[in-house]
Parts: sequence; C-alpha cells; structure tokens
Amino acid sequence: MKTKKDDLSQFQEEEKIADNLSGQQNEPTEAEAATEKETEDNCSDEEKLERELETLKDEYLRLRAEFENYRKRTLKEKSELIRNGGEKSMLELLPVIDDIEIAIKNITEATDVEALKEGILLIHSKFLDYLKKQGVTQIETERVPFDENFCEAIAVIPAQKEEDKGVILDCIKKGYMLNDKVIRHANVVVGQ
Repeated sequence: MKTKKDDLSQFQEEEKIADNLSGQQNEPTEAEAATEKETEDNCSDEEKLERELETLKDEYLRLRAEFENYRKRTLKEKSELIRNGGEKSMLELLPVIDDIEIAIKNITEATDVEALKEGILLIHSKFLDYLKKQGVTQIETERVPFDENFCEAIAVIPAQKEEDKGVILDCIKKGYMLNDKVIRHANVVVGQ
C-alpha cells in the first residue's frame, strides 16, 4: 500500500521530469538554434506561423496532460484521506470498546452491583475524555437562559418563580458541539 511519502516522492520525481522536458524544449542547443535560424530565413511568413502554431499546440497539449495528471493525483489523494481520515480516531476509540466488552462479560457474573456501577461510570468518563480530545464538548444546559442556537425546546412549562422564565429547567437529550459548530442541539424543557 502506498504511503503519502511515496506519493510525494513520486510527485516530486514527475515534477523534475516535467521541468527537464520543458527546460529542454525551451533551451535548444546551438546546432538546433542555427538550423532553426537557417530554416526560418528560407521559409515564408505563413510557414513560420504554422510552425509556431504547432509548437504552441504541442506545449498546450503537454501542459494539459500534466494538469490532468495533477488533477487525478490530487483527487486520488483526497479520496484516500476521506476514506482513511478517521483511522486515528477509531484507533483511540478501540480501548473504550474493549472496556465495554469486559463490562458486558462481567454483568452476567457480577454479584457486587456497586463495583459494576463504578466500572460503567469509569467507561463513561473514559469515553467523554476521548470525545474531548476529538474536540467534542457538551452544550451546557443546566439552569441557563434558553438559546435557540444551541438548544431545541421540546416542551414549555409554566415557571413557578419569576427567575425561571426563559430558563432551561430540564434537559431531555444532551447537545454536542464539535469545536465551535453545533452537531446536535440539546432537547430541553423551558420555563415560561
């Protein structure tokens, strides 16, 4: 399987070859230059224009081919990143899954409910730490003013106190943000 380093070195080699080709085309040898000058002197203006047109067409086709190769290579690299971009995240998540499997195995044999409860809380804490490392944070909803940018009111109940009006009284489903973007709004109950 090719690595990014292999792709980069291949790209650099292709660039060197392209530079050499273009350098060779742009800098004719003295003999070629002399021959070209003699030919130019003997040719009519129309033939000179045709030759120049052919040269420009050739350059254009080469540049177009180089660009197509570059485009295909970058598309391949992007698709590779998209396909395997989450690999590091998944590797960091595997220990949490291992802990859950151990807890499931111990549920059937456990006699001490407190130890089992403590184990589940540790797994939950470990998973929240993992999410924090990935930039995922919970939206704060405990007794804060309702903000529709972060929360979705699924119920409105009459407030018993004046200071409870417009305040979140209960959170039914927690909301989450990835960096500064809301990825799931919190479902809350608001006092009115």
